This record gives sequence, C-alpha cells and structure tokens, in this order.
Amino acid sequence: MLTIKTDSRKIKPGDTFVALRGINGDGHDYIESAIKLGAIKIVAEEGNYQIETIIVPDTRVYLENILREMYKSYLDEMVLIGVTGTNGKTTVAYLIHQALSYLNAPCAYIGTIGFFLEEKKSDLPNTSPDLCELYELFLEAYEKGYRHVALEVSSQGLASGRFRGIEFDYAIFTNLTQDHLDFHKTMENYAEAKAQLFRQLKKKGTGLINVDSDYHEHFKIGNYLTYGINNNTDYQINKIKLKTAGSSFKVKEFDINSSLIGKFNIYNNLCVVMILDQLGYTKNSIEKVIPKLKPPAGRMDVVKYLTNTIIIDYAHTPDAMEKIFEAVKETAHQNIYVVFGCTGSRDRTKRPVMMQMALDISNHVFITSDDLHEEAFEEIVKDMLENNNKTHYTIESDRGKAIKQALEHLKTEDILLILGKGHEEYIVIEDKKIPFNDKKEVLKIINEKD
Repeated sequence: MLTIKTDSRKIKPGDTFVALRGINGDGHDYIESAIKLGAIKIVAEEGNYQIETIIVPDTRVYLENILREMYKSYLDEMVLIGVTGTNGKTTVAYLIHQALSYLNAPCAYIGTIGFFLEEKKSDLPNTSPDLCELYELFLEAYEKGYRHVALEVSSQGLASGRFRGIEFDYAIFTNLTQDHLDFHKTMENYAEAKAQLFRQLKKKGTGLINVDSDYHEHFKIGNYLTYGINNNTDYQINKIKLKTAGSSFKVKEFDINSSLIGKFNIYNNLCVVMILDQLGYTKNSIEKVIPKLKPPAGRMDVVKYLTNTIIIDYAHTPDAMEKIFEAVKETAHQNIYVVFGCTGSRDRTKRPVMMQMALDISNHVFITSDDLHEEAFEEIVKDMLENNNKTHYTIESDRGKAIKQALEHLKTEDILLILGKGHEEYIVIEDKKIPFNDKKEVLKIINEKD
C-alpha cells in the first residue's frame, strides 16, 4: 500500500510527502528535507521539484480524499468510538477498550497513554495522532483482528484537522470545563471545536451526551442519547452508593458494581454500559464485565504506604481536581496532603483557582514543577498565589524533592494526592524532556525508606 506522510521527519525511502499548511507551520518549507530522506513523490499546492510532483488546489482536501479511498474497505468493517470532553476521555476510552476485549470483541485504544492492542504497542506524540498516523494505527489494528477502536478525540486535534474525513459509529461527550483557553480563547469556541466530532458521525451513528455538564446543547447533533444524574435522561443514573473501595449504581435494568472510586467514575462507567448496551450485549454480560475494569495508569492510581494512601492522578484542571477532592472526602482519613504544580505557557487564569482549591481541602500543599515549557517556575508560582492569604504551603521546584517532603509528613491513615502528571514519563522544560514519573518516584522513595 502507498505510504503517505505529512511529517517530513518521518519520511522513509519510497514514501509520498504531502505538504500541509497548518496552524504552526507550512509543510512546503520541508519538501526538500523530505526529498533528502527518500520521498519519491511530492503533493503540494505550488512549486517545482526534482521528483514526481502533483500540484493540487488544497493539499488537505487531497489527503482526506486519498486516505478515505485507501482505507475505506477496512474502516467499513470497524466500529469507531470517539470520546471527547475536558476530563474523562482517557478513562472512558480505556475502559471501553478493556470491556470489549473481555467480551471477546478485541478493541484497540488510541489516546493520551499510547496505542494499545492486547497490550501497549507504542507511545503517541499527542492525544490525537496526525491523520496519516491515525489511519496507519487503524490498519495495524485491523490486520491483527481488531474490529473496534476506542479513541480519544481532543479539541485541538479536531481543530487542526487530525480527524478530518473520518466517520464515527459512536461519539461520547463527557464534560466541558475550563482548559485550553490559550488555544481556543473562549469556552464557546472550545465547545464548538469538540462538537465537530458529533458532526462526523455516520448516518446511523449515535451520540452519547452528558447533559449534567455545561455546554451540552452544542453536542445535540444528529442521532443522540442523553445520560446523567441530575437531569431526566435516556440513561438515568440512580441508587448511587460510594464506597472506599469502589461504587455501585443502577441505570435502566442494569445493577452496576465497580472497583473505581469517586462519583466522577460513575459517569465514566456509565459510558461503558451505554456503549455495550448499544452494541447489543446482554444485561448479564454487562453486569459481569464492569467489576473487572481497572483505571488506566495515572488515573486514581493508588499506592499503599503503611496505613496511608497515595493517589497519583493526571488532574490538571479545576474541574478534574474538584472531582478528585470530592472522591477523597468520601473516604475515611486523618490528613490530606497535595503535591502539584501548574503547566507553563498555558492558560494562566486557572492557576489561582486550582491553588485555592488545594489549600481549602488540604492540611498542607507542596507547590512544585509541572511541565514548565518556556515559562519560569517563579512566574507560575506567582500566579498560583495571586490573592492568597493562607500559609500552609511549601514551595519546592524539584518535583522529586517535593514528593519526598510530602511523604515524610504522612503519619497514620493520611492521604497524599500527587496531581498533574499522572502516567507521564517526563517533565518538559523548554525543548528538553527530563525523565520523571510520579509513581516510579514514589516507589523509589518508599523502597529507600525500607
């Protein structure tokens, strides 16, 4: 099969390079690089090159059309389940991947934590891979016998055309809260970017919409079903029981038990129930599979240390942090400690909000580095402490040292929350990726204590 690339750095001998004009660059500037790496054909909107060249009015339209034509026969046999929302995308898509695989319907996962078939195959550079890579992942899954794919669909991926031309069987909207406003500028723009997923449903496709979340009206496009706790919905959640080791709830005829803690995970589990119900699985099959499901790495990832509980989570928005704090308050504990920082070169307005939330719930907050990108740690901390008059915090830029200090505060039946990085394996400072993983650091410190 013809191999097409839009990233000149990934070109191998024999590939075709399509030069795209995007938000952050122009592929025409990299045509010569692609040729040097072995491209044998160029598709561009202008220019004259020493190898076979096709000039088209719009390279993006060309790419969409040729990829759709090349892969149509494979995708027609596959069920594509797209999940979008500020929080919950990773957990929902990963739970669907697990559930269908348990039910002998192998399901691939594509998203923040990588590309998974039976096990993890590779990391991905973004939550949403570029269009060419995405089709290649679909094909790899198909060739290995997978006929279902659960994938995270980010607003930036949609806005930059990484899903253009792909039609989905199911689209899930989890929620919409403040995030990525440095990119989208307004919440209305953010909602509209995500709503594009629902415009890409197949004619018989179905949208699943959380109507308890603000901005849900943006997603009522085509065929859709609603779900929630607080509103009258097609999938109405009731009889909720939250436990220290999980939760239970009822929806329609299903009595659901789960090992995932927190009210927010009831919404996540419900998404799985809805997909399985829509795919025709029996009540018995659905009720049996949900208790088997485990959260993805870095999502409410629990480490026990003596009588204490350490929870590592990717939460990096006010809403995500609030959900974690609500879940923790439902458990028996003595003291709560929080380690977190805010991402540099991103939305600054959420920093003081998140800091205030952490101070309100905890006995002590350890402010530390997240991905700094091009911003100074001191500037981020200054934003976090804006209008703050509380003093129960420590500033430690070294994330490893901050985690160690927090662990030393733990006594009996305390809780330590380490937030913001989750599964990630590095800290980004300018153009450098410094190896670091919260869970590995916790285990290393505990082992040193032993």
